[in-house]
Amino acid sequence: MWSSTFGGVVSWTLLWAVIATFTTYVGGIVVAVVIHQPRIRFKKLWRTLLIVPFAIPNMISLLVMRNLFNNQFGPVNGYLRSLGLDGLPWLTDPFWAKVTVILVNMWLGIPITMILVLGVLTTIPGDLYEAADVDGAGSLQKFRLVTMPMVLFATAPVLIMQFAGNINNFNVIFLLTGGDPVNPDYQYAGHTDLLVTWLYKLALNQSQYSFASVIGIVIFLLVASFSIWSYRRTRSYREEDMIA
Repeated sequence: MWSSTFGGVVSWTLLWAVIATFTTYVGGIVVAVVIHQPRIRFKKLWRTLLIVPFAIPNMISLLVMRNLFNNQFGPVNGYLRSLGLDGLPWLTDPFWAKVTVILVNMWLGIPITMILVLGVLTTIPGDLYEAADVDGAGSLQKFRLVTMPMVLFATAPVLIMQFAGNINNFNVIFLLTGGDPVNPDYQYAGHTDLLVTWLYKLALNQSQYSFASVIGIVIFLLVASFSIWSYRRTRSYREEDMIA
């Protein structure tokens, strides 16, 4: 049972880290590029509205979200029922609980990436876009050949940090689902538990300090190995200037 729990929690931790990082990073880039377009009006208003989730403390946001997605009295299910639809088991079904934590993490994480990308977009020389227009490049080609390389070069270290941070993203899981729903096949762990939340339960709730110590070492090895490997392969650390 211990080995089954460890394998399941590690698999979900890695899957969660990949999906959480990808969705917030891509979502932040898309939002930043859309707001940065010259024909978009009320830019300051959109920036202000989108930065609100980042400005509010995570603990408050996550506790509010937990009530919003409550299966019985949550406004989200109440709105669905008012439309004639059945409410969804957002926090009690294993699949929907994982979907919920990913959606809430997007709401919290996209503004961070959006701020970073907006800063990068303002530093891209306009001559590059003018040259692309002369060459007959369309909007998608300019985004793929000009915008994305510059954004990736500038934000690659942050992307690596976000992935490492999502492996240890204690707040989102613990405050939103508490690791639930309970998995009867797991040892002191639920369907949405990450390694770090499982470690917390083992150490503080079950006094399983030896197992908790092993999990802490595993987390360190995962994060350290990935970070060192990624940093050594990132152009941002090997080159001082962006080379076309």
